[in-house]
Amino acid sequence: MKKIIFGAALLLSSFAFKPADAQLKINFNLNIGSQPDWGPTGYDHVEYYYMPDIDAYYYVPGHQYIYLQNNSWIRSASLPARYHNYNLYSGYKVVVNQPTPWRNQAAIRAKYARYKGHRGQTIIRDSRDKKYQNHWRGNNNNNRRGNDHGRPGNDHGHGNDHGHGH
Repeated sequence: MKKIIFGAALLLSSFAFKPADAQLKINFNLNIGSQPDWGPTGYDHVEYYYMPDIDAYYYVPGHQYIYLQNNSWIRSASLPARYHNYNLYSGYKVVVNQPTPWRNQAAIRAKYARYKGHRGQTIIRDSRDKKYQNHWRGNNNNNRRGNDHGRPGNDHGHGNDHGHGH
């Protein structure tokens, strides 16, 4: 009789642990705090921002820009000098949550070409949403020259920032 009770208890306990195992596999992966001040609002998770104005990407988890140079995709903490006039705060950003989107660059470029030159996205820096109140502000020592209109912390493509759009 003890063996039957022990077997039943063991069987029931295996059912009790199954839901806990399933819960461990759920991954929400929020990265709001890693998104740059110049990123568009409304996204809880962003892998890449595509910037159609300069045909380049920003990798949010790695805080890196990805751009084409001499037929190779380069990863860098800053944009190259040729983009010095590009303003991350006003340029349109498209969220792309797929691995290595530049490997399908022709399709990405065609899909988002209509956003080239668009302005008016609400960016994290200007949001009143409470989820952005304690937002990551970047490395204060990385403020670079740019068209910052005298405002501190306005990095226009030469530092550790990120952004997005739709």
